Amino acid sequence: MFILLMFFLFKYVDDLIGKGFEWYVIAELMMYASASNVAMALPLAILLSSIMTFGNLGENYELVAIKSAGVSLRKAMQPLLVLIVGLAVASFFFSDYMLPKANLKYGSLLWDVRNKKLSFLIKPGVFNNSIPGYSMRVERKGEGAIDSLYGIMIYDHNGGNGIPQIIMAQKGKMSKTSDGNYMVLNLVNGVRYQEAASNSGGYNPRQSLTRMRFKQTEVKFDFSSFKDMTRTQEENFKNNAPMLNRKELLHRRDSLTKDLDSVGKALQTNAQYYFKQNSYVKGYTKVKTPPATIKGSVLMVLPKDQRIQALQGAYDQVDALKQTIKGQLSEYEFRSKEILRAKIEYQRKYTLAVSCLLLFFIGAPLGAIIRKGGLGLPVVIAVIFFLFYHIISTVSEKSAKEGSLDPIVGMWMAIFILTPVGIFLTYKATVDSALFDIDYYKQTVVGLFKKLGKKKAVEPS
Repeated sequence: MFILLMFFLFKYVDDLIGKGFEWYVIAELMMYASASNVAMALPLAILLSSIMTFGNLGENYELVAIKSAGVSLRKAMQPLLVLIVGLAVASFFFSDYMLPKANLKYGSLLWDVRNKKLSFLIKPGVFNNSIPGYSMRVERKGEGAIDSLYGIMIYDHNGGNGIPQIIMAQKGKMSKTSDGNYMVLNLVNGVRYQEAASNSGGYNPRQSLTRMRFKQTEVKFDFSSFKDMTRTQEENFKNNAPMLNRKELLHRRDSLTKDLDSVGKALQTNAQYYFKQNSYVKGYTKVKTPPATIKGSVLMVLPKDQRIQALQGAYDQVDALKQTIKGQLSEYEFRSKEILRAKIEYQRKYTLAVSCLLLFFIGAPLGAIIRKGGLGLPVVIAVIFFLFYHIISTVSEKSAKEGSLDPIVGMWMAIFILTPVGIFLTYKATVDSALFDIDYYKQTVVGLFKKLGKKKAVEPS
């Protein structure tokens, strides 16, 4: 969890640093992020701890003592299996009840953090538009004092005539008022340019330009909008699939399916108007006319002077139909993807619990086979197996979101692939197989070469 939280900080460090957040806001965000990372941290922790536990038992010959007492490895794993089953059940209820609420708070708080106005961080050589109505640029800063600025240029856009007022100064110093609502910039040795707007509204070659030099002046900026962070209502994020439990996901899936059917029916109804066959005389005459057989292009049946008009009418109808389909296709695709996401999140509630059991049945036999404890080889093997599991699950989940795979198959693909591996490793550990024993393979190769050498010596020359 610590490593995953460090990844989180590395990813969002630019959104957290320099915005004036209180420490408890960042702590709250990290707490919600840790809850959302349980789905990755818990299976990895179970895999690593099971490898280390049984690796230590094997390294200290305690597994040999257990087996010599008539206790099989499968029976020795039963107490830990009960613990892992309890963790799996707890993770299922966590992912169904706690995780949606944590994701909701995490998503809303992260949105507010990332969209909070930047604090007035002045970067040299770059125009800063953080303060509404002003654009400011400085050549350098921090020489002699932390809050000192040099080579200042300010564009004031608060005038009602639409013409900005330009202020240029050699140096200045920043300070804040006691209530924190205003920032005062004391300027030294500068000039202010102000252009008067034309009375007629047009171009005036004799338009006045005022230039005022000053030894010292100050500019006051409204800083109240940078002081606090306004929180968005959490209900605005409630419809996202990761923030719903199983019951809500089923309800959302059914609602989206009904909406999708209504969109399809509306599109079908609109398309029928462009392909309707008109029979104006049907039912009003008793004259029976045999159907005409048209050979070649239908366009040749029409009079020559009406063909261009018929082509233009057909083109207009096809173009109108294309616009109708294009307008509703985006809505259809959006609802289809939301249905897929609801199905994926529904399956995720179960895959977390099953993955804990699966990685235990991979880690415990691996530890018994390699017979190495500590943080060396077990960590390497655990990371390799977890990366293999994580890559398969990530690729299959992405394919399910794109519609290439069924959501059930996509979410359970990694478990389907690694389950035979867990069964194989459990069997090998039960029968005391030297699967990862380098000395065993070394002796096997040496024995093979010895047999080949003896065979050549026996053969007659």
